Amino acid sequence: MSILTPDIQSSLEAQGIELPSWAFGNSGTRFKVYGTPGTPRDPFEKIADAAEVNRVTALAPSVALHIPWDKVDDYAALRAHAEDLGVSLGTINSNTFQDDDYKFGALTHLDPKVRQKAIDHHLECIDIMDATGSRDLKIWLAEGSNYPGQADLRGRQDRLAESLQKIYARLSGEQRLVLEYKFFEPAFYHTDVPDWGTSYVQVAALGERAMVCLDTGHHAPGTNIEFIVMQLLRLGKLGSFDFNSRFYADDDLIVGAADPFQLFRILFEVIRGGGLNNPDVAFMLDQCHNIEKKIPGQIRSVLNVQEMTARALLVDRAALAAAQEAEDVLAAHAVFMDAFSTDVRPALAEWRESRGLPADPMAAYAASGYQEKIEADRVGGVQAGWGA
Repeated sequence: MSILTPDIQSSLEAQGIELPSWAFGNSGTRFKVYGTPGTPRDPFEKIADAAEVNRVTALAPSVALHIPWDKVDDYAALRAHAEDLGVSLGTINSNTFQDDDYKFGALTHLDPKVRQKAIDHHLECIDIMDATGSRDLKIWLAEGSNYPGQADLRGRQDRLAESLQKIYARLSGEQRLVLEYKFFEPAFYHTDVPDWGTSYVQVAALGERAMVCLDTGHHAPGTNIEFIVMQLLRLGKLGSFDFNSRFYADDDLIVGAADPFQLFRILFEVIRGGGLNNPDVAFMLDQCHNIEKKIPGQIRSVLNVQEMTARALLVDRAALAAAQEAEDVLAAHAVFMDAFSTDVRPALAEWRESRGLPADPMAAYAASGYQEKIEADRVGGVQAGWGA
């Protein structure tokens, strides 16, 4: 008998993890952006690559776009292209960190003309959401200061609140604003949205359709991220995840690569708080594959999330509750470790085959010939990457 009960299988079958279009483009470090064979030349090819991930995993039903990196003349055509390939267009991500006007801020800038320019960019993003059918506008702000005394910290918060209100007022229907936070970089003395509390305060003032985005790499070393997950779920304000992995700061490595146990603990709190397969809590990757091939990197990532979800679902909740009630510290910890230490890979492989999917999606992709085809076909054009 499989260790994956029918209830666990049902939960896993419903799981969906949104892929970032930029993960398929060129990326690199602050010093170098690398070109790789087969890199997409436009958003249409990025979506085709994302669809390959979904084809072998059935885990990636949607693709997030980044504006202006993914601007096209006809968003209806882009949407139709995605649907023809079996995926949909998801979160629209804004960009206010690559324009000279935003050197000292965008939505927080002292100059009202610069603030309006940044607001107008977000209104354009919402227009794109209207065309693509996307629900979420995700905002990450590379804004702050490098030196004490450089900026009026309170004034910047006030201007941010005013700017966000103007953007939020443009949303319609089920559309949401999701505000991401990051504790530092590129600003080093202070960041305008450095933590979940600041993001929560700002979105709580906006309304019900404003939420917090939690990027697993955007915290100081040692931060108990699962506690933040619990708290935001408890408050009904966890709108989305950006899953990745880090050793030092915002490394944007494959999720689960650096600390699989942390990913397990996060997913346990997601399940405990009712966030798994909850339409109000979007799962998304936010990674850059600098040295590994893009499509296999994304396949490995969604499989890592699936594997740790399965392990988290194996936690004996009744036994855990009993040990906690008895204040039996070691018994409670053992319940956690028993689930985390369970090798779910053979059961997952068998379950995939029962659904008509490859038992080993990584091997299936390698054998498909798709990588060789795109490397041969995508020659002579401008590869799409950061800033494209």
